Amino acid sequence: MKKYKVTLTVAERELLEETTRKGRRNAMVLRNAYVLLNSDQAQGGRGLMDVDIAGFLGITVRTVEKIREKFVIEGFETALYGRANPWKYKIKVDGDVEAHLVALSCSEPPNGYARWSLRLLSDKMVELDYVDGISHETVRSVLKKNELKPWREKGWLISPRNNSA
Repeated sequence: MKKYKVTLTVAERELLEETTRKGRRNAMVLRNAYVLLNSDQAQGGRGLMDVDIAGFLGITVRTVEKIREKFVIEGFETALYGRANPWKYKIKVDGDVEAHLVALSCSEPPNGYARWSLRLLSDKMVELDYVDGISHETVRSVLKKNELKPWREKGWLISPRNNSA
């Protein structure tokens, strides 16, 4: 007797079928979609046995059980994607943080440094308590968006002309 029974709604079933048919998908998402589709009890209790699903997909029975358990306890999106909706990230850099970052990158670098680096900027943003944490890659993308490159020195190079004629 299965402890966690998967009962999909019509919309969930359609999404899973579309996931397995169209486009490129992460292997884990495809695996989870196949497990959920084959475990579905909504179709008159026709869900396959865990051993059959595991054999068909080349995975362990315990993996099938864990995916079903995640579906029942944590919900559809978590069971399918491995976490709640992966496209809903918390945005750390809003307009205020971006303005502080741009102002900081245009200021004088710390003592002992000739110019700002991405890591120096990210560390200083945390030190000044503008954000809890920010990666140097996020700093890079914000500066790129604003067309700033504080790690480069601007200057002119004037080469002498060869006036021998």
